[in-house]
Amino acid sequence: MSRNDNGAIDTGRKVWRLVPSSLLGRILLLTLLAMGVAQVASSVIWVGTFRAQQVEGLVNTTRNLAASAAATTQFFKSLPLEYRHIVLDQLRDMGGSRFFVSLNDNRIEMRALPDSERKQLVTEEVEAVLRSRLGKTVNLHVEFVHPDDLRILNTQLPLDALPKSWAHYALTLEPIKPPVLVTQVEVAEGDWLYLASLLPAPYVSLDDESIPGQQIVFILVMIGVLFPVLAWLVRRQTRPLHKLARAARDLPLDEYQPPLREQGSAEIVAVTRGFNAMRRRLQSYISDRDQLFRAISHDLKTPITRLRLRADLIDDDTIRERLESDLQELELLVKGALQSMKDTDIHENVELVDLDGMLRKLADAYMGDPPLVVVEGSCAPYRGKPLALKRCLGNLVDNAVKYGESAIICVEDSPEQVIIHVRDHGPGVPDEALGRIFEPYYRLGHEHRQGHGLGLGIARNIAQSHGGELEISNWSGGGLEVTLKLPRH
Repeated sequence: MSRNDNGAIDTGRKVWRLVPSSLLGRILLLTLLAMGVAQVASSVIWVGTFRAQQVEGLVNTTRNLAASAAATTQFFKSLPLEYRHIVLDQLRDMGGSRFFVSLNDNRIEMRALPDSERKQLVTEEVEAVLRSRLGKTVNLHVEFVHPDDLRILNTQLPLDALPKSWAHYALTLEPIKPPVLVTQVEVAEGDWLYLASLLPAPYVSLDDESIPGQQIVFILVMIGVLFPVLAWLVRRQTRPLHKLARAARDLPLDEYQPPLREQGSAEIVAVTRGFNAMRRRLQSYISDRDQLFRAISHDLKTPITRLRLRADLIDDDTIRERLESDLQELELLVKGALQSMKDTDIHENVELVDLDGMLRKLADAYMGDPPLVVVEGSCAPYRGKPLALKRCLGNLVDNAVKYGESAIICVEDSPEQVIIHVRDHGPGVPDEALGRIFEPYYRLGHEHRQGHGLGLGIARNIAQSHGGELEISNWSGGGLEVTLKLPRH
């Protein structure tokens, strides 16, 4: 695998860690993402449609405005020269018209607004309409100017220098200052008709409008209202799942423990009902198992004792020794079976367990110079069954010291799980025997050692009862490595 692949995998893992682990958190995150994507998509579609409608309206308005400008130009070109200024004076006395109109000796130069898509669209449309109405050879100039840069008449006066009745009616829109469309057409040599006007509302801006503020407020208000309501509903529906998970983790099998309350959705009620039925069956099974093993223990002790007494009466020493050996083996098997039942007992309730203290006490039992058991690392308290965990860890350490002469215990802790490695310095286990190491009474050629071959099987049963696992492998340092993984629920 390449370095880039490793980097991509690490990045993916980091991103995945940011995702909430709880059902409530994931549902809320997915809902928030879905709402956000839906709102963004609808807003993009809405804005696209809105802008298209605005452009269409702007083009139609521009054509009407250009047609009016062309009609005004044609009107002034048809007037005799001596009447043109009279008409202009009358227009000013009347308060102006749609355009501010003047006749100038030359074209007035003004600072134009920066180029934009809408500005280019409007100016090209005005020029096209004027040339189609006035002739393609007409000399004209169309430009947008900011009101502060607007210059009027031959003297190039600013807008504020003119009487308000002359131009402010057509060229101002308080309190904003929209751009002014200035069209200058040469109607005769040395005479330029000056037409200035505003684009009619709502097309008073040449900038592309973003998402309107009210649309953003609407999105935020909708998310602010729906998200808490959804969080409350999801939390209400998942609360029974939390109780069910806690009951399944702790699994109190007390005979008098009341069943879980069946509440929530139909699916959660069905799961809760199934859990209650499962616990009742487990209680019945454990009760029957206890009675069975008590009966076995009681019924076997008496004939074994009777057989021992009868064996003492046998005169043949060889036969007597063989019989006593068989009886001793039978008694060990019975004790081993009873001990296995006791060590994997699940009556114990769950509580916080100090694994650090438990491991160090186990190590103190093998004090020496150097110590036979060394503990490396530490972990936070773990919720589990204390006596069962003590038996599990005790079996692992006993096996390591018994078959490997010394042990190293390495503890790794994380929010997800506790991992405990028990490593010895023994001969290890052949690969073909690793699959059978957990079988009862399987002792891998160590018949001269004391024990019944049940320790690792009991330890794995205890690990599995906590939702964990026990793994065995040969490690590079020489010897056997037993890895106990306990999840933090």
